[in-house]
Amino acid sequence: MAVPPVVTIVGVTAILYLGKDVLLPLAIAILLTFALAPIVSALRKMAVPKVVAVTLTVLSAFIVIACFAFLVASQVSNLAQNIPTYQTNVVEKIRSLKELGAGGGLIERLTGAAERVGQELQAGTQSAETPEQKPLPVEIVSHQSPLDILNNIVVPLISPFSMAGLVIVVVVFMLLEREDLRDRFIRLVGYGDLHKTTEALQDAGKRVGRYLLMQLVINTIYAVPITAGLWLLGIPNALLWGGLTLVLRFVPYIGPAIGMLMPLLLTLAVSPGWAPLLWTAALFIAMELISNNVLEPWLYGSETGLSPLAIIVAAIFWAWLWGPLGLVLSTPLTVCLVVLGRHVSQFEFLGVLLGNEPVLEPHARVYQRLLAGDPYEAADYAEDYLEDEYLVDFYDEVALPALVLGEVDRQRGVMTHEQRVRFATAAGTLVQELADLAEDEVEENGADDEAGKNEAGADTEDGEDDAGPDLPDGEGRSLVCIGGRGEIDDAAAAMVAQVLEIQGAETAIAGYQTFEPERFGALALGEADTVVVTYLNAASLAQARHAVRRLKRRKAKLRVGLLVPMEADGNRRGSITEDGTGADFVTTTIAETVRRALAQESAKPLKALPKRRPVRRRRPAKAVSGKQETAKPAANGRTARKPAPARQTQKA
Repeated sequence: MAVPPVVTIVGVTAILYLGKDVLLPLAIAILLTFALAPIVSALRKMAVPKVVAVTLTVLSAFIVIACFAFLVASQVSNLAQNIPTYQTNVVEKIRSLKELGAGGGLIERLTGAAERVGQELQAGTQSAETPEQKPLPVEIVSHQSPLDILNNIVVPLISPFSMAGLVIVVVVFMLLEREDLRDRFIRLVGYGDLHKTTEALQDAGKRVGRYLLMQLVINTIYAVPITAGLWLLGIPNALLWGGLTLVLRFVPYIGPAIGMLMPLLLTLAVSPGWAPLLWTAALFIAMELISNNVLEPWLYGSETGLSPLAIIVAAIFWAWLWGPLGLVLSTPLTVCLVVLGRHVSQFEFLGVLLGNEPVLEPHARVYQRLLAGDPYEAADYAEDYLEDEYLVDFYDEVALPALVLGEVDRQRGVMTHEQRVRFATAAGTLVQELADLAEDEVEENGADDEAGKNEAGADTEDGEDDAGPDLPDGEGRSLVCIGGRGEIDDAAAAMVAQVLEIQGAETAIAGYQTFEPERFGALALGEADTVVVTYLNAASLAQARHAVRRLKRRKAKLRVGLLVPMEADGNRRGSITEDGTGADFVTTTIAETVRRALAQESAKPLKALPKRRPVRRRRPAKAVSGKQETAKPAANGRTARKPAPARQTQKA
């Protein structure tokens, strides 16, 4: 019996919470192993022995960490000794604020309101007490044994050092036994999914190691200008604030704010005026903008594979679970969960919930928006898509497959009439919203024609063909686009017409009701030489054949083409062919339809209906001995004559 995912999540969370003392050092050691493994591998490539490479890497890393911790501790001690000297500036700032709000100002009113609220609370407390009750003096005497004193004072001081030592030992052994641990993990998973396990391990190591390394580089680049700027502004303990900024930036979103708040408070207390405070705030804001918009996209971009919301939720979860250290480790640990969800089917929901990759294919996303009656979000997505592609590409790769999904749902009976009308209306609105982009492409085509373009097939300076889609010129051509059987077909016909107009052809659009007997006579073919009929329902062979014959009877030498798109998986839909329908061409994409519709081809003649075979009449049965012989069917389907009765012979 399969365990529900909710039960699994609750059980794992309980284990992580109860096993915090053991699992937290182990998690830190694993992440440090990911970060230091590339350095060990680089030393191994330089022919350094494995033990020496691991020892040098671990010692160097923890010496840097220890020096950083000592620097921060000394700066904190210095700050604590100088705090009383800043009292004068703080009092002066408060006095200036009061003077700013003198004469019934905002600050004075807020202060008075706070005092009145405190008096009311104190009066209410005193009235609730009886006059006879008097507070009794209480003296707390604590008798602690030396063992209790050792437990309360010494143990908290030793605990961080013991955890650090444990982490160092675990990191050393993990780096030494890295290959063996990998093989054991693969053996636990099994040989059947060896390729998936190998890919998952490589993906996790690459993402986590690169994230930690790039984040350290970014934080260092961020902290150095902050330290130099605070030192130039005369802010005490600039090394302390630069170091804290470097560490706190490992905490997503919250860390940079905390790292900026503490120097601002110190600047407020140290400086007699307001100018240093404003310069300090400007320094942090400028570095944040540079880091978020230049450094991070340049160095690692979206290498973590996490969505912004997932980073925030992960920070809250791990902070609740493991405290401040969990907050620092939240992003790397969540990266591991996303990698697990991408490569293990049982945890796929983690990759869907926390990852930053789109969970819906483009055509499914557009279909969902059109089905909800929201063509404007679909238009926004189309505008982003068209920054690098052309309109015909968007229609063929996204919009037309979305219409096919709608037609498939309609055939399955899961789409109501209201949903079908809303979907088709939204699809028509999407085409109208893209009319401006279509006009831009028309202007581009006109500009290319005036410039004469380059030679056919010529490449640009970058070596890429930027001449747009290879579609013929439709100048001087007149066409009609008609929907086949429903409203969704009409939307597809409008897309074909829009692409034909981009190519310079004069195009008219008619709805599927055109083929009704009372409306077909009003169809204005005029100067049209080609008609394109769209059928999203591939089972419309009879309707397509009938439409082709009626159109060709209306006008001689009229070319009739059919657009029957394929399914999203690329499979051919239905059996509508040129021979079966008598059409001049049958296509599956809008680009192919435009090429065939604008081609200089003559129309195929209308095929004559097959002649019916003459009906043979049966001859009357011959009479034998005055009786008419009757015929009855035989077992093989042929008629068999009834045998004549045998003659009776008399006995001699």
